[in-house]
Amino acid sequence: MLNRAIIMGRLTDNPELRHTTSNIPVTTFTLAVERNFRSGDERVTDFLDIVAWRNTAEFASKYFTKGMQVAVEGSIQVRSYTDRDGNKRRAWEIVADQVYFADSKRDGAPTARSEQPAPSISNADTSDFAEFDGGDDLPF
Repeated sequence: MLNRAIIMGRLTDNPELRHTTSNIPVTTFTLAVERNFRSGDERVTDFLDIVAWRNTAEFASKYFTKGMQVAVEGSIQVRSYTDRDGNKRRAWEIVADQVYFADSKRDGAPTARSEQPAPSISNADTSDFAEFDGGDDLPF
């Protein structure tokens, strides 16, 4: 069996970090995702609920803001519950395994909500490497 979902859309609100009673980080957010086809002159938009846990939840709540375009990779989950009026309901959501920035930097993407810059790869220590003169004789 296969249950994978990969979607890209815009955040409808800022993800807010919460914790379960056992102190596990969780966040929920909604993505506005346009369908590939049009209905008349307008594109149809779906609003999909996303649930992220642990490190993924912390990352999303720290760096994602309303209006940003993000990509989510995960699996579809269906939950059944009874509402306040006693009616049985079902909710579909995507449980995020990975979340990604999808805005290009030149689009003027909003910055992170915290004062810290987004994580980046630091330069590796290259002192152990010898300089290569780039001659015509390659070693491979």
